[in-house]
Amino acid sequence: MNTLNSLCLFCGASPGADPAYRDAAAAFGITLAHRNIRLIYGGGSVGLMGVAADACLAAGGEVVGVIPRMLMEKEVGHAGVTQMHVVETMHDRKALMTELSDGFIALPGGFGTLDELFESLTWQQLAYHTKPIGLLNVNGFFDALIAFLDHARDERFLRDLHRESLQVDTDLSVLIEKLRRAEAPDTGKWLDRTKQDKVI
Repeated sequence: MNTLNSLCLFCGASPGADPAYRDAAAAFGITLAHRNIRLIYGGGSVGLMGVAADACLAAGGEVVGVIPRMLMEKEVGHAGVTQMHVVETMHDRKALMTELSDGFIALPGGFGTLDELFESLTWQQLAYHTKPIGLLNVNGFFDALIAFLDHARDERFLRDLHRESLQVDTDLSVLIEKLRRAEAPDTGKWLDRTKQDKVI
């Protein structure tokens, strides 16, 4: 059973077209506050990032932002978070969010969200961390991505153990419980096998 004292949120710096995305981000922040789970996120005040942070803070939760100096200087940093880490690069941001978090959940977003999600999955695949990773599939937003991952597995670019390491649900409470119970893939055996079979 994984202890989830903090969860890292990956999500859009835009609110998106469907109000359901904003509702899901707000519910995410409120849920974490009520469960005494610290929210770790990219430090922004805009889009779904800002919605989740504001909701968590309003519900009495703790919010920790990690933002590159360039973005902070452009005034998109959230001024009201519990703690803000200002770092130099996007890589520094992702590394520190990983260090501070016990697990990860992605909500709808664009390139940045997908970059963060897949880097976390890749780092787990290569045993840089063993933390659980989840996808909250709001209004079917990630249906095509999930189908693509299944296709990549079927075409032998992903192994079953790595495809199954991404927890997916449409209900946040259920997803959090999946993260608590998730087991990291047995990467040691997989890394040994890649010496003979280069499927990554």
